[in-house]
Amino acid sequence: MKILVLGSGAGGGFPQWNCNCANCAGQRAGRIRASERTQSSIAVSADGESWVLLNASPDIGSQIRRHPQLHPRHGLRDTPIKAVVLIDAQIDHVTGLLGLREGPCIDLWATRCVFEDLTSGLPLLGVLRHYCGTRWHMIGVDGSCTRSDFEIEAAPGLRFTALAIPGKAPPYSPHRREQVTGDNIALRIDCIADGSSLFYAPGLARVGEQELAWMNAADCVLVDGTFWQEDEMQAAGLGAKSASDMGHLPQQGAPGRPGMVDALRDATPARKVLIHINNSNPILDEDGTSRRALAAMGIEVAHDGMEILL
Repeated sequence: MKILVLGSGAGGGFPQWNCNCANCAGQRAGRIRASERTQSSIAVSADGESWVLLNASPDIGSQIRRHPQLHPRHGLRDTPIKAVVLIDAQIDHVTGLLGLREGPCIDLWATRCVFEDLTSGLPLLGVLRHYCGTRWHMIGVDGSCTRSDFEIEAAPGLRFTALAIPGKAPPYSPHRREQVTGDNIALRIDCIADGSSLFYAPGLARVGEQELAWMNAADCVLVDGTFWQEDEMQAAGLGAKSASDMGHLPQQGAPGRPGMVDALRDATPARKVLIHINNSNPILDEDGTSRRALAAMGIEVAHDGMEILL
C-alpha cells in the first residue's frame, strides 16, 4: 500500500495566516526549525495508479500540484484520483471538494450524517451540482451500526472498514452538542495483495479498548496529533476551548484521562504517526523537547510530502 501525506496540519495550516503565536512567529522569523504544513488530507493506493483521497482539504489544489503521482496522465483531461472518502464534515476536511469541480463527477463516500451536513449546514454538494456533480456512496455507520466494510470499484486492491469513533460534529451541524453515530469515523484500509493495513483517525476524542485494538491490528497508524496538552489554546492565549471541547485527545494525559502518547507508547504497529497538527503544538519545533520525547518512543510526526510504503 502506498500512502501520500498531502497535508499534515490542522485547520488553518502552519504557520496560520493570522497567527503570531510562538510557533508561527518563530517559524516565519527562522527562530525555530519547523516545516510549513497545509491542512490535513492523505491519498492511498494499492498500485500507484488509482488513488483515493481521504478528506479533501481547502489546500487540495496545491497539494495535488506537489505530488506527481496525482497528476493527469492520459489525454487532455484526466486524473488518477478515483474517489474521495470523508471521515467527518469538518470544514478543513471537506471544502477541498470545491477545488475538484473542474474534474469528473466525484465519487464521494460518506456517512448519512456527513451527507446531511453537506446538504444543509454547509451545502457544498448543492453547489457542486452546478459543476461536476457528485455520486454519493453511503458508508453504513449509522444508528446502532458502528462498523461498515466497503470497496471502491475504481480503486481495486484496497478494502475499507469505517469505524464509529468519539469526536465532535462541526459547528454548523445539528449534532454539534450531542454526537450521533456517523458524525466521526476512523478508517482501516487493507491491501488485499499483501495484507498490509493502515488505521487513519485524524480526529479522535478518546482511545478506549476498542480503538486501541483497531490500532494494534494495523501496520501503521496515522492518528490525531492536534494538541500537546488539554489547555493548549487557553495557555497560549489563542482561544477559550480545550482539546476536549474541540473533540481531540491531546498527546499529554491528565488525571483519569490518558493521552495519545499513553495509548501509543505500548501500541504494536510498526509505524506510529501523528497527523493533523495544530499551529500551537510544540511538537512542530523539530529541535524542541516535546519532539525529542516523541522520537524516543518511536512516534513520528507527519509532514507534508511524507510517503509511507507498507
